[in-house]
Amino acid sequence: MAAVLFALGTLPGASEEIGDAARGADLFARQCKACHQIGEGAKNRVGPQLNRIFGRRAGSVEGFTYSRSMARMGADGLTWTLQTLDAYLANPKALVSGTRMNYRGMAEPEARAALLAYLRDWSDRPQDIPEPEPTARKTDPDLAPEVLALRGDPDYGDYLASECQTCHQADGSDQGIPSITGWPEEDFVIAMHAYKQKLRPHPVMQMMASRLNDEEIAELAAYFATLK
Repeated sequence: MAAVLFALGTLPGASEEIGDAARGADLFARQCKACHQIGEGAKNRVGPQLNRIFGRRAGSVEGFTYSRSMARMGADGLTWTLQTLDAYLANPKALVSGTRMNYRGMAEPEARAALLAYLRDWSDRPQDIPEPEPTARKTDPDLAPEVLALRGDPDYGDYLASECQTCHQADGSDQGIPSITGWPEEDFVIAMHAYKQKLRPHPVMQMMASRLNDEEIAELAAYFATLK
């Protein structure tokens, strides 16, 4: 993430129940200011301005040119909430595979909660935004290490991939549907589990992912990683 910090003060609506907004302001100033602005007079820069981000549809800030991936996720219905913002901060590509945001993710839940508390202070009615339970819940797809460690068989993945390739082109061409050819295996696995856990909003992909077990997702990941 990133941005120029206009002010460290907050709008009405304290956010202590999410995290430490003062710490969040410091994190924003140090980690976000290169690309984003927030606060009075905030404008789009490398990234969109972040005022009123809670409840906003992804890819919807007027005058900002988003990546195709972010625009697609917004068209699919991705809306910025405590849950989806937390997932994006934890691992941007888990939620939006082709995001242009040059940020590896914020691993510490308390740091994400603090930054979200600060961002929420610049939303229209922060006091009306419901809190998560528990307050610092991890919302990156909840994957056990052994799930990420699974190594699939590309040949069996090829067998499973026929249904995927009714929409996604095996040659990597993008015909209105994003390419998944050549994806790193871990990125593929994280994305599919994000659909399975309904962090990513596309209903068809949620349905498709729900049919797959952990091993089948690993097989598909191995197959698509081999394609060039």
